[in-house]
Amino acid sequence: MKKCILFLLTGFLFLSAEGYAQKEKSRTKVIAHRGAWKNTAATENSIAALKAAIKMECYGTEFDVHMSSDSVLFVHHDHIIQGRNIEKASSAELSTLKLSNGENLPTLVAYLKAGKTQNKTRLILEVKPSLVSKERSLILAEKCVDLVKSMGLGKMTDYISFDFDVCKKVKALAPKAEVTYLNGEKSPEEISLAGLSGIDYPYPSFQKNPQWIKQSHDLKLTTNVWTVNDKSMMDWFIEKKINYITTNEPELLMQLLR
Repeated sequence: MKKCILFLLTGFLFLSAEGYAQKEKSRTKVIAHRGAWKNTAATENSIAALKAAIKMECYGTEFDVHMSSDSVLFVHHDHIIQGRNIEKASSAELSTLKLSNGENLPTLVAYLKAGKTQNKTRLILEVKPSLVSKERSLILAEKCVDLVKSMGLGKMTDYISFDFDVCKKVKALAPKAEVTYLNGEKSPEEISLAGLSGIDYPYPSFQKNPQWIKQSHDLKLTTNVWTVNDKSMMDWFIEKKINYITTNEPELLMQLLR
């Protein structure tokens, strides 16, 4: 009798743990867009914004990567910073630039070093398409993957890009990595056929094609939406069971998910 009760209790605990794991897996998660900067003293895409997102225990923090004229990788959103085109400026010149919070413009090496100090917040690396050539976009993709691997961050880093060819290149170089496409026009079937991990689309794409969320999940693809800062819209996507919401308001989204 005791053995029977123990067996049943063990089975119950196993099912409960499995159910909890499934619930956590399907729960919408928070990605801080360019770090946690809007409600902190940090500057977007700064190391301070990265650290703020880590301190908040966001699931992930997104950041943008460009390549200088001499092939050094820097973290910044726009192609232009303080009147300088990142692709056409030297790393020596770019390294002298200060962000609004006083930090130096971060290299990808410095940014990844800061991200490597923890293991809870994922690093969502956006490979910015080159304005110079497709070749530079693909070279940047390869350099990003190589650097991430060399720093031992392959299991902590996901990749995103507006360039479909870049996404496919990254997936070929890092088959186990999560690689998702940003532009918003391709169907889940197209993404699946390309061998990518999921879709990471602006919210109007999902409003126009709400069926893409379920279709993606049926195809074992992940779903991420950007950039959602409004509570009612957050609620809508949570109800639709989207996997990730990328937001400038991670504090608000985390409150809604509690």
